[in-house]
Amino acid sequence: MTQRFEGRRVLVTGGSRGIGADVAVAFAREGAAVAVNGRSRSDALEDVLRRCEEAGATAVAAVGDVSDAEQAAQAVRTAQERLGGLDVLVNNAGTLNESPLVDLELEQWDAMVASDLRSVYLCTHEALPGMVEQGWGRVINLTSQLAVKGAPGMAHYSAAKAGVIGFTRSVAREVAQEGVLVNAVAPGPVETDMTDDLDDDWKQQKTAELPLGRFARVEEITPSVLLLAASPDGDVYVGQTLHPNSGDVMP
Repeated sequence: MTQRFEGRRVLVTGGSRGIGADVAVAFAREGAAVAVNGRSRSDALEDVLRRCEEAGATAVAAVGDVSDAEQAAQAVRTAQERLGGLDVLVNNAGTLNESPLVDLELEQWDAMVASDLRSVYLCTHEALPGMVEQGWGRVINLTSQLAVKGAPGMAHYSAAKAGVIGFTRSVAREVAQEGVLVNAVAPGPVETDMTDDLDDDWKQQKTAELPLGRFARVEEITPSVLLLAASPDGDVYVGQTLHPNSGDVMP
């Protein structure tokens, strides 16, 4: 195992499960000190911290609901204080549910935008000044192939994730010359506990649509995140969105 991230300090939001958990542990295995965010100090979060520590890394909890302004700011500050600064922010926190637009309540729309888009703004807004001041940083935002493609019953999710791509491109143009690179990763369907909750008929239909013929595994998404966080491997990616999506979208 290489040590590409030795000396780097990383915060992964939504890091207690799924893609976020795998990303946090992968950073730890490659030498980074890691702050793992979750809504609460859950058993799942403790398990990710343990796995990071077993890899030989410093690992701390940065607890809070990152869709809430105060809690998001505190989570970032906790990471900065406990790790001595922050070099890499992975905005992974989010939710997934489905509803036809005619049945979609405003509260459900607002909750989706808060968890999947507002949280990206809040954490980036808090982390960016320190990265600019030190002249080096990486922000990687997790979006979705549905930001490009859309899907029935997913208007709220697709809109929030499309907003992440627009946010990524705009902020990338603001801070690239300050040494801070902002990019995104747009996975397709991935085998996680979030997709476990989706309708079985929908999942069967989606699988049949995929050229690869299957959902991705979380460990197949992580390399794209690490590429964008690594220097010099990822230092010419600016405002880009990588698409590990089993062929569902070919942009």
